[in-house]
Amino acid sequence: MLSQWLHDGTIQCREHAENWQQALHLSAEPLLKAEVITPGYVQAVITQHEKLGPYYVLAPGLAMPHTRPEDGAQGMGLSLLKLEQGVAFGSADFDPVTTIIMLAAPDSHSHINMISALAELFSCDEDLQKLHHANSVEDIKEILSHY
Repeated sequence: MLSQWLHDGTIQCREHAENWQQALHLSAEPLLKAEVITPGYVQAVITQHEKLGPYYVLAPGLAMPHTRPEDGAQGMGLSLLKLEQGVAFGSADFDPVTTIIMLAAPDSHSHINMISALAELFSCDEDLQKLHHANSVEDIKEILSHY
C-alpha cells in the first residue's frame, strides 16, 4: 500500500536541513512538483507550527507534517525526507527529527487507508528503527514494502 505513494519520485535522502522550516520545504518538493499540494499548503503547516508548536512530531525522530485540505491539498499524496543529521522541530521529547513524511489529502476521508498503513508502520518499533537508520532510497523502499 505505501509503495503506491512512497517511491523513487517521492522519497529523498539528504545529509541535513538548516532548520525545521527548510526541512518542511524540502519534504514538500515532490508533492509540489506533482501538483498534489500548493505552496500555500507548506506555509499553512509552518503557520500552524508557529501557533500550536510541533503538533505533527509523533515519535522520537519522526514527523508527519500535514494541514487541512482547504489549505492547498489538491490531491492525495505522501513524500518522505530522510535526513542523516536530525533537525530540531521544538519537540522536547522527540527531537531531533530525521524522518519526515508529509501527508496531503483533498478531503477528510479519502486518506483513511493511507493513514492505516502508516499507523501500522509507526507501531512496529523494529521497522521504525530500520527506517531511522536507512541511508538510501532503496533501503527505505524495502522497509516500506511490508506495508
